Amino acid sequence: MSVLPLRRCLLHRTTTALVCLAVAALGMLLLTDPAGAARPRKSPSTAVASPQPTERLLGVAVPGAPTDLQEYEDLAGALGRRPEQITFYAAWATVADFPAADAARIAAAGAVPELTWEPWDPAAGTTQPAYALERIAAGDHDAYLRRWARQVRSYGAPLVIRMAHEMNGSWYPWAEGVNGNRPGDYRAAWRHVVGVFRDQRVTNVSWSWAPNVPYEGSVPLAGLYPGDDVVDRVGLDGYNWGTTQPWSTWQSAEEVFGPGLAEIEAFTSRPFHIGEIGSAEHGGDKAAWLRDMWAWLDRTPSVRGLTWFHFHKEADWRIWSSPGSFEAFRAGYASFR
Repeated sequence: MSVLPLRRCLLHRTTTALVCLAVAALGMLLLTDPAGAARPRKSPSTAVASPQPTERLLGVAVPGAPTDLQEYEDLAGALGRRPEQITFYAAWATVADFPAADAARIAAAGAVPELTWEPWDPAAGTTQPAYALERIAAGDHDAYLRRWARQVRSYGAPLVIRMAHEMNGSWYPWAEGVNGNRPGDYRAAWRHVVGVFRDQRVTNVSWSWAPNVPYEGSVPLAGLYPGDDVVDRVGLDGYNWGTTQPWSTWQSAEEVFGPGLAEIEAFTSRPFHIGEIGSAEHGGDKAAWLRDMWAWLDRTPSVRGLTWFHFHKEADWRIWSSPGSFEAFRAGYASFR
């Protein structure tokens, strides 16, 4: 999770952090969080079709994952329903091999792993010629990609890959308009990566395309879309920053996501999952915000799920940031179908 520059944060938030197919079970037990909030104690030329769930699903990004899932277990126990997806992150420069053991740990906990796969060195900023999109499309990283593809194929279980997210902004080296990237380069790079996986006969991956919510000056989404034949689901990352920043204002979930959802639905009918979502406490009533979010989701059936960013970082995005917020989230999730 990175702190955004002022101009790019107005309607969103990003991480260096959708919900998929999955399973559901129950959990229980509570204790008190130090902050006073309730928390628990405890190949082919066309895309491989992903089975679509009949229910709408919740994913979470949580501290400790993917190596330590205690926060996930605590959350599942408190909510009385296990979130069906766990999101974690891996950068190309620092994660040499597919972390199969981590993915298996998530699957054993009853969730589908979603890997946010980032083509960069996180310590090197946005100017990284080695990770320019044209270099990816030209095959410079194919040895790495083939190794990962073979490892993912050997892993065998369902996996969501959310690759090169928030590409419509300016804060990652895979964004068009930075790092020497030109219009069309993102689409070409994405298609090349998926092609490598298909050449290696990988059939257990669902590919998730997740831009940031559009904002003034962001790259239009249609030109960044790789195509329905290489994308299994689409989404948006966005946050209600409240008044935690000098530039931010309180915004409902519909205000954050509605315009971008309409923009995406103009060029694809792929299943839509909110890739990252959270709300601050300051500037309004977070519990009321959450009740309104669930109500908006009830009347917006095209949104098939969401991934909540359950961290206390630039703001307290956690589900249990306050007792009222936790109860509003729990109650809405109980009937989220």
